[in-house]
Amino acid sequence: MSSSFSTTNPAQKSEHTLAVLDDYLSLSETHFSSLPIGVSYFPSTLHAEHDTAALVARLQPYNMISSMRERTAFPATILAQLPNLKLLLTTGVRNASIDMSCCKERGIVVAGTKGTRHGETGAPPPGYASTTQHALSLLLALTSRVAVDDAVLKNTGGWQSGPAIALAGKTLGVVGLGKLGGAMARSCILGLGMRCVAWSASLTPQKVREVCDELGLPEGSIACVGKEELFAQADVVSVHYVLSQRSRGIVGREDIAKMKSSAILVNTARGPLVDEDALFEALDQGRIYGAALDVYWGREPLEPDSRWRTTPWGRDGRAQVVLSPHMGYVNKDTMETWYAEQAADVRRFIEGQEVGLRLA
Repeated sequence: MSSSFSTTNPAQKSEHTLAVLDDYLSLSETHFSSLPIGVSYFPSTLHAEHDTAALVARLQPYNMISSMRERTAFPATILAQLPNLKLLLTTGVRNASIDMSCCKERGIVVAGTKGTRHGETGAPPPGYASTTQHALSLLLALTSRVAVDDAVLKNTGGWQSGPAIALAGKTLGVVGLGKLGGAMARSCILGLGMRCVAWSASLTPQKVREVCDELGLPEGSIACVGKEELFAQADVVSVHYVLSQRSRGIVGREDIAKMKSSAILVNTARGPLVDEDALFEALDQGRIYGAALDVYWGREPLEPDSRWRTTPWGRDGRAQVVLSPHMGYVNKDTMETWYAEQAADVRRFIEGQEVGLRLA
């Protein structure tokens, strides 16, 4: 990630200034460069909890901020120190890291994005969720040993490192059968020939029947089971819960202990949904086959010395682990669409119009 930089349209003078945060792939400038305001880019993340003073100093001059998902948090302790802030742009339709009540109290408009691109050739169709594609990619990378064999071929001169795992006939356990969980279930049932069971705190057999109907699956394609049954039966557990105070740690030590020694856990939702220490211990001791993770606990980007990076996975009895850097939503189509929506909202705001999707 490069250092911060600023751009200004010299033909315009404006009272408005915009700080663009956490654009790791430098995709936003194309959309913001034509705005009649000064724009500054800060691609390196500062964390609200650990870098409070530096983050406040960075953001105090600006009355508009573009944020990307939950990479930078905006709790009340930060918002209270940003007296100039009038517009806070985020992406998607929710952001648990922004204190919405505080924004309302302080008169800060929070704008989300719908992520829609109508009529463009090659654009993803309505309802497409890139996180599902990524969850499936992680599962296949682990079970087909793609990452391990790629490293063997490139770095050691070796050939086949071990047998792949056939998924047809195996059981997928979906924790959270919402839009993303349902899409994962459908992909694995139709594409891989897997059986599927599902659980959430509020899931009922009637709701499962409705989900099957919405997904175009025959009734009975997904079974509604208890939590204990899911973790005991599933060959693959895929987590698709929304993180909240109630759901934090929803996959606990006891749940992980019930998993088969041949089982795999996939998490593309949020790290804190799973008990980190319990999962790490199970993997480090080889008590389950493996895990495929796109989300983590604490800071992101993941610290260079994080045990998730440095542990020699797959050696000395340890489980197989495939990691990706929170890429579930990071595809070019989605990111470009989000930044285009944010740029349009900046124009609306400076012209005194309502933003496209107001969250607070």
